[in-house]
Amino acid sequence: MKKILYPFFFLAISFSACNDGPSNGDTFTGDGPAIPVINYHVVNALPHDTSFFTEGLEFYKGQLFESSGGDLEVSPFPSAVGVVDMQTGKNDIKIELDKSKYFGEGITFFNDKLYVLTWKSRIGFVYDATTFKKIREFPLPSAEGWGMTHDSASLIMSDGSSNLYYLSPETLGLQKVVSVKDHNGPVANINELEYINGYIYANQWLTSYILKIDPASGQVVGRLDLTGLAREINAKAPYAETLNGIAWDSASGKLYVTGKKWPTIYEISLQ
Repeated sequence: MKKILYPFFFLAISFSACNDGPSNGDTFTGDGPAIPVINYHVVNALPHDTSFFTEGLEFYKGQLFESSGGDLEVSPFPSAVGVVDMQTGKNDIKIELDKSKYFGEGITFFNDKLYVLTWKSRIGFVYDATTFKKIREFPLPSAEGWGMTHDSASLIMSDGSSNLYYLSPETLGLQKVVSVKDHNGPVANINELEYINGYIYANQWLTSYILKIDPASGQVVGRLDLTGLAREINAKAPYAETLNGIAWDSASGKLYVTGKKWPTIYEISLQ
């Protein structure tokens, strides 16, 4: 189940990498050409609000926005979008969805509009990015909504499969579907997305990997292993769950990552 994880899984993925990148050489091996490892180092550690169940993370006009998913049956978390105070980690909620109907998912800002996905309701919402007034609703092209980002012309969403769905920002109709693949074939569990310098970076759910994807071909061209950060988080917050959340501040060139119920947002630098 996408939204509920258990401690034994998080513990199991916590013992395979060092803090500043993988320790098993410069490439991942497989049946085909190896995928290059993207090394990193931690620049800063900031507080993160664990009352939000992180689904999306994105900068807009210098402010960090975060979306959370929750429902009335099993989750105490809000289905909401808020502005993150970078000093305290706390969220100033701007949009709150009806938890009895909608589990909030990924978000993206495009042309001064905020787009919000829902998990299993097969619906998305569009808001004015300044007033947060709802403009419209739109049907999703797949049974579930997970992550969302955009390039210069299209909205891009994931649904937990290997597919990336490109949508028209104007009509919100489906433009095309690109399948994510690596040297072993299609890569499933594509989750939270971020478009950075011509590439799509994607959390792979139930792993501590962030995949670097060529948007034209869907090919994975690099892999960032953040198991070291997951291990660090697990040591101080056993309740924390899987890595999820990538935010690129294009104005400052800073990259931030976090996870569900992580008490920390990390600023990292790629090498």
